[in-house]
Amino acid sequence: QVQLVESGGGLVQPGGSLTLSCTASGSRVNFGAMAWYRQAPGKQREMVAEVSNGGTTFYAESVKGRFTMSRDANTVYLQMNALKPEDTAVYYCAARRFVPSQVESEYDFWGQGTQVTVPS
Repeated sequence: QVQLVESGGGLVQPGGSLTLSCTASGSRVNFGAMAWYRQAPGKQREMVAEVSNGGTTFYAESVKGRFTMSRDANTVYLQMNALKPEDTAVYYCAARRFVPSQVESEYDFWGQGTQVTVPS
């Protein structure tokens, strides 16, 4: 049973920084890709960043230059800098067995999410 557990969310002032972590347990599979998604109130869930098992990254335009995703085996991190109120959301970690994909339905495993709040 694969489990993804996120940590590191919280309340941070605009312009501040926060680092999220996600560890996958219950599997010896080296996931082909891991990603961070987020869902703001009243909005659809969207991909924030993705990293392949070879270290290739993808970022949404809205976070490029501010967020950095890194990976160590089946643990991933999301370093978030220069946070804005519009970054407020529940952040989810996701993993898939095969090659990277920006298609949400192609992700096999999901964490429970961690709340990030940036007040306006």
